[in-house]
Order: sequence, then C-alpha cells, then structure tokens
Amino acid sequence: MGKLVRALSRDGFVKITAVDLTDAVERARNIHHTLPVVTAALGRTMCAASMMGNALKSDGDSLTLRINGGGPVGTILVVSDDRGNVRGYAQNPEVDLPLRPDGKLSVGAAVGTDGMLSVIRDLGFGEPVTGSVELVSGEIAEDLARYFVDSEQVPTACALGVLVAQDQSVLRAGGYIAQLLPGASEDTAARLEENVARAGSATAQLMGGSVEDMALRVLDGFEPSILETDDVSYRCGCTRERVLTAISGVTEDELRRMLLEDGKIEVKCRFCDQVYTFTDISELLAQRS
Repeated sequence: MGKLVRALSRDGFVKITAVDLTDAVERARNIHHTLPVVTAALGRTMCAASMMGNALKSDGDSLTLRINGGGPVGTILVVSDDRGNVRGYAQNPEVDLPLRPDGKLSVGAAVGTDGMLSVIRDLGFGEPVTGSVELVSGEIAEDLARYFVDSEQVPTACALGVLVAQDQSVLRAGGYIAQLLPGASEDTAARLEENVARAGSATAQLMGGSVEDMALRVLDGFEPSILETDDVSYRCGCTRERVLTAISGVTEDELRRMLLEDGKIEVKCRFCDQVYTFTDISELLAQRS
C-alpha cells in the first residue's frame, strides 16, 4: 500500500503533495511486464496522476494523464480516482534503451519530445475538461511543472522518480508537487527553490525516510503542517458489466460471427490484463434490450 500526504506552510503560501507509490508501480510492472526505462516512465506518470487526482476530492471524479512524445514507448495513459488510486499502461512496455552517460535511465529518449502532455479532468457532469502542453524534455516532472505554469498559472516545483533494482523490480517510486499560492512573495519563491535544490531526488529521499519526511524537508523553514494522509494503491475498476457496455458498439452480426468462428469472445482490460470470456450471445445482447 502506498501513501500520499498533503502539507501546507504556516503562512498558507506554499502547499505540497507528496506520494510513495512504490507498491503500485511494482504491481504495474508485473501486470504489463515493462522493462526498466518503461517502468520508470510509467511509474513517474502514475505518481503525478495520483497526486493530481487526489486533489479532486469529490466522489466519482477522475483524472487522466496522457503523454505521447513520439518516442518508442508510445502513449502512456494513467487514470486516477479522487483519492489518488491509479491504473495505467504504456503502449510499448518492452522498450529497451542504453543508459544515459550519467548512468540513469533514458526516460526522455523513451518518451520523446515531439508531442503533448494532456490532463483530462472528469468531474461527473458535462464534458471532461482538458488541458495540454507541448512536451519539453520527456522526463515528465519538468513537463508537468510547465503544464501547471502554462495551463493553470501556478508556479510549481515537481520531482518524480522511480528507482529500479538490478532484477528490474521497483525499489522506490514517488515524488512531490510543491506550489506557490496567490500572494506568495519573491522571498518565499526563492526559499522554496533553494529547498528543492537541497532536498535531492525523490527516490533518494524515500530511500532515506518516509513520504512525510520528504514533504516536510521540501517545506523546511516554512513551519509546515501535515493536513491529511491517504492510502493509495493500484486499482482497476473493470467489471464484466463494464466490458459488456464497452463492446456495445459491435454489431449483433459481428458478435455472432466471432462466436461462430472461435466459440468465444475474449476481451482483455488494458489496465490490469484481466481477461473476460463470453460464450453466450444472449449475455452479449442483454445490455441492448
């Protein structure tokens, strides 16, 4: 089980959300059989979506983070509920690239920069609200910070990280989003920038302490208080009924043809790889009556 925390400076001008999503990213790796660079790219996106989804706070709301930079990993798509529970996948999970000269995973090269980062908020009424920015680095954290500045006019510091072991399992995955609120002074902005630079990477902080420690370290000197803590996990909401709804656009003739040819129809969930098998045409058509 992962953990997400929210904290606020005493003066109310700086807020931070931080998450440890190690278990969820490891589960995603096992579901999708991702190689390390894709594990890192998908895991960073999951951490970002979890923190942003948790901010929605109304039952039934959801947030989708979609990234496609034209790189070999293809599209990364992650969905978060209003608590920060996530599910997601990468289009090409078995991409393998050489390490960067500094020994780190080549996430930017895998994702690419010829494309967009899109944030889609579904608030349960009307059409979902979408905001997009062009990718800058493909490293995701920098791209997300730009999204907040360009699309929401909120100065933001973002750190996201996934540390992969020699056996390709996930040692740590997490990050934070720290933001200046209206009225924050230039001194406050400068102090936050210094703290971010001094704190180091998200994974290094999580290896040495808790997610609460990370949040409080980034807000060092601001007299922060932890506002809330939530448990978060990898959670897919697929059901047999939802799959039936999803295939309702397939014509009856086509369904009968598929059953006649194969004796069954199998539908696999992109998020959790659960396979749903249908052999009865009456069940397939029941939703349409």
